[in-house]
Amino acid sequence: MKRTPVQSRSLRSLGYDPEQRVLEVEFRSGALYRYEQVPPAVVQALLEADSLGRYFNQVFKPQHYTYRRLA
Repeated sequence: MKRTPVQSRSLRSLGYDPEQRVLEVEFRSGALYRYEQVPPAVVQALLEADSLGRYFNQVFKPQHYTYRRLA
């Protein structure tokens, strides 16, 4: 999946497949995770957040999407 760099102190890049509803999140640490069944509106809200890292930790993660670490 192609990921796009983002401006964040904790996130390096994001990639999203709307057909499969899969979000890939690459962290500055190099860790890469794939989240499943993520609605497009949730991804849009993440991209529009003032702080991507804060939104990811405080809003996105508590929604408990199924995920797995890829790297």
